[in-house]
Amino acid sequence: MTAGAPAAVPAALRRASWAVFAVFFLSGFAFSGWASRLPTVRDALGLTPAQMGVLLLSLAAGSVVALPLSGVVVQRLGATRTVQVTGSTAVIGLLTAVGAVSIHAQWLTAVGLFAYGVGTAVWDAAMNLEGAAVEQRLGRAVMPRYHAGFSFGTMGGAAIGAGASALGVPLGVHLSVVLVAVLVAVLVAARSFLPEGTHAAHADGAEAGSAGSGQGSVFRAWGERRTVLIGLVVLAAALAEGSANDWLSLAVVDGFDAPEAMGATAFAVFVTAMTTMRLLGTVLLDRFGRVTTLRITAGLAFAGLLVFGLAPVLPLAFAGVLVWGAGAALGFPVGMSAAADDPRRAPGRIAVVSTLGYTAFLAGPPLLGFLADHVGYREALLAVAVPTAVSLLLMGVTRPLPQALPQPGVPDAAGATDAAN
Repeated sequence: MTAGAPAAVPAALRRASWAVFAVFFLSGFAFSGWASRLPTVRDALGLTPAQMGVLLLSLAAGSVVALPLSGVVVQRLGATRTVQVTGSTAVIGLLTAVGAVSIHAQWLTAVGLFAYGVGTAVWDAAMNLEGAAVEQRLGRAVMPRYHAGFSFGTMGGAAIGAGASALGVPLGVHLSVVLVAVLVAVLVAARSFLPEGTHAAHADGAEAGSAGSGQGSVFRAWGERRTVLIGLVVLAAALAEGSANDWLSLAVVDGFDAPEAMGATAFAVFVTAMTTMRLLGTVLLDRFGRVTTLRITAGLAFAGLLVFGLAPVLPLAFAGVLVWGAGAALGFPVGMSAAADDPRRAPGRIAVVSTLGYTAFLAGPPLLGFLADHVGYREALLAVAVPTAVSLLLMGVTRPLPQALPQPGVPDAAGATDAAN
């Protein structure tokens, strides 16, 4: 900012920026605690790879069922109440799954994961919509840094999970403490979001046929070619990220006959690489633009997957994990920013892109699980390289819309960027 200009970031906007970062962190922290202990879950329930895939499908099914309605839910409840309600649903669902594992009840584990999937999916869409609203008010792209918050959460969750596993802490004790803390923090953080009404879809001439209905504008986004193609880019990125969340620790443990703590460590390496790239992402985006940056990172993800799947020794596989994590980092946040280029239609477009992205979590676990039954976990992950390569051909759709390009006189929001770090 120049001297004498108004404060770059009003206090309420700064608090909202911190709150968005916090709920991203907490979402990643909760999920990573669960993901880092999947070998324990598998062993406690005595599941084959295919059965693990079906179990994880219940989580993804809950997400995909809930996501198409997420835009309408946020418009009716507001982002604050949506995150508080769905965050509570996610925590209760995951606590149910953890309790079911302790009594060896596979069906109840699936029910808990389904509830967690419903809660975490709408929570995800709501916090992305809140992040997009804050980003629009800041006048500067900060979404990758909010997603870095998610990655920081997964790093913390994975580190605690690895430590709990190495020390022999029971799954129920570990995750009960983590999830109760997450629930309290979510309820508090969401209170600092932007005022309700910020996220309403606004009518214009193109939407006059729906009488300015926010709900109509939400569902209209499914017919937009650009929005759907952005969703496919995000789907490929989500599959590259989600396959590591679901299978990386198991692939290391079984593929290299390594201890469970080594699998959790590999997962920690992956999320650390993602976090680093998301922190650097705004610099890359400012210098190279969305399209070139996404092509570079998707190429890294492709190379990392190949190295991990084909490496003959564990150290080389860890190098592949590092490159894979860096490459998988930006597709989801940049896709969300692209979907929100026009704030008038952001709720519907983010709902569409989120739904298509989460389809990766629906299709990925069972397909990779069934494939792993025949070729092994590590080799099955090579299949993820295919959609990653295809996404390279679609990156052009993320190019900013004309009204989303930087405008003269937009205030510098560096202060809010600091708040999101």
